[in-house]
Amino acid sequence: MYAWQESLRVEVADRRELITAVNEAEPGTRILIAPGEYRGGLTFAGLRGTKEKPIVLQARDSRQPPKIVAGTSGIHLRGPAYVELRDLVLTGATGNGLNIDDSGNTQKPTRNIVLHRLQVRDVGPKGNRDGIKLSGVDDFVIEDCQVERWGDGGSAIDMVGCHKGKIKGCRFRYRGDIFGSGVQIKGGSADIIVSRCRFENAGGRAINIGGSTGRDYFRPANATYEAKNITIEDCTFIGSMSPIVFVGVDGATVRYNTIYRPKRWVMRILQESQEPKFVPCRNGVFSNNIIAFRSDEVRTIINVGGGTSPETFRFAKNHWYCLDNPQRSNRLGLPTTEIKGSYGKNPSFRNADHGDFRLRDQSSVRDAGVRTKRNRE
Repeated sequence: MYAWQESLRVEVADRRELITAVNEAEPGTRILIAPGEYRGGLTFAGLRGTKEKPIVLQARDSRQPPKIVAGTSGIHLRGPAYVELRDLVLTGATGNGLNIDDSGNTQKPTRNIVLHRLQVRDVGPKGNRDGIKLSGVDDFVIEDCQVERWGDGGSAIDMVGCHKGKIKGCRFRYRGDIFGSGVQIKGGSADIIVSRCRFENAGGRAINIGGSTGRDYFRPANATYEAKNITIEDCTFIGSMSPIVFVGVDGATVRYNTIYRPKRWVMRILQESQEPKFVPCRNGVFSNNIIAFRSDEVRTIINVGGGTSPETFRFAKNHWYCLDNPQRSNRLGLPTTEIKGSYGKNPSFRNADHGDFRLRDQSSVRDAGVRTKRNRE
């Protein structure tokens, strides 16, 4: 049996104990899960801590994280608040690896969720199946997580109507030739930062800023955009058909990233939600990035779809390098004139063949690409 302690620490060692502990949890409860496998399909409603006393589910030993295996969702939290999940593995779910939502109450978002050092893998594998699915979640942090092999039409992290969130220090890895995406931010989502993450062939669209959402799923319901005030910074993108995609966006900044060998486009500007009330995709900023591409892989640098406002996008201080023909580095076809761009100089990665995109000391690149911790401060 699990043992309650004066500090509200609960140790569990099997699925029944875990379910009982979560259902009886109160603010301040910390549930320590022993190593081993626990059958998934775990659904909990109304799990609510407080700011001072969050409810925490975590590995008893972070070196031996427990595995939540199979189930439609490994874990599904409905309407939680001030809940943290730490050092867990979720694998083999047929729907979503981890699903957190507002129970369909769009007027009462789920709040204050922390996901730390989770491993989510082998979800689906077919169709619109997500590693981590967030619907109506505000004030969240996803940090140092790793998502691998989600549904081929889904996302590593999919956000619908989410606000004031941070995704940082995470890694996403799969295939770059699928319809799915790495991180998708849509359905009226706003004020979200994705930073210091690594995308390795993370779907056809590594970052899908915006998307195509049914009107009933928007949060807020009257949103005129798929995504607004989104920042993507200090991330590394390897492969994918298009690492950066703006779709029905009303303001997003992509800066200080390193993009290596995209397979069709560097970026796209699209409008997939076509109702009259939606603003055209607009007000994007693409600055201080390093883009290393091959002319025999990239069809065009940028793909612009109909119903968009590419003239409102701003390009500045990017470093462009065509790996197989440096003389072609400035043949970009951007929709507006770039300010202070740099073209054709080898960025001098330390070891790109082995995935090390740090710059050598002699690199001529200045103020572009992923920043060091010191430069970010």
